[in-house]
Amino acid sequence: MRRAVFTYLALGVAAVLILAPYLMSVQTSLKTPRQFAQRPPLAPPSPATGANYAELLVGGHSLIPPLVITVQVVLVVVIGQLTSSVLAAYAFARLDFPGRDAIFRVYLATLMVPPVAVLVPRFVLLGAAGLADTFWGIVLPSMFGSPYAIFLLRQFFRALPRELLDAARLDGAGHLRVLRHVVLPLSRPILATLLIITVVTHWNDFLWPLVVTSGVRWQVLTVAVAALQSQYNGDWTLVMAATTLATLPLLVLFVIFQKHLVRSITVTGMR
Repeated sequence: MRRAVFTYLALGVAAVLILAPYLMSVQTSLKTPRQFAQRPPLAPPSPATGANYAELLVGGHSLIPPLVITVQVVLVVVIGQLTSSVLAAYAFARLDFPGRDAIFRVYLATLMVPPVAVLVPRFVLLGAAGLADTFWGIVLPSMFGSPYAIFLLRQFFRALPRELLDAARLDGAGHLRVLRHVVLPLSRPILATLLIITVVTHWNDFLWPLVVTSGVRWQVLTVAVAALQSQYNGDWTLVMAATTLATLPLLVLFVIFQKHLVRSITVTGMR
């Protein structure tokens, strides 16, 4: 009994520490600049106002265009990255070809290369191809298989019962049909986890969109919020409203896929 009480107490403290900054951001976003300047930071808004959100949605500093661009970027990257990662992971897990394990180890070793180390070469290559300050310049480097995703999927695919795959092959199914009708339906929890990881990673991506684009035409949400913070450094209520709007879609995504995420952690932990 004491152990359970201690566990729930620790979880409660951790939840407060995690949620407190976000709740403070929401609370600050509902204040006017005058309330924020005259009252303590932890004081609730009195009265609450939605003027900051109105300014960001329909006012002169609208975040709608960066939001639309960010959604498009994330959608293209997720489709491209998950598709290529699934195909590559299946090949590394179930196909026999010369040098398979050596190629996989070399590819996996790229995880040790810091992203900032390839930032300049990547920009030079895309600039020479005429893709700087374009939509494809933002998404192209991230559309293909992620080493982390391929590794995770490969380990999951290798743990699937070989008998199921052999039975499908005896029925005349090729590799693509086995992948589509046998492997993918059994991999929904791990795919949901990778979906969340990929969306969060590229939704919050800041450095590469900042480097490869200029101006506001292809400005993503993180760059737009950073520019707002620099331009209106004293108006923290507007900045907190922008931060709250930027994180809201990620919270909605987690609520939708939380069951799959918990199931994937349970399955991978048991294996």
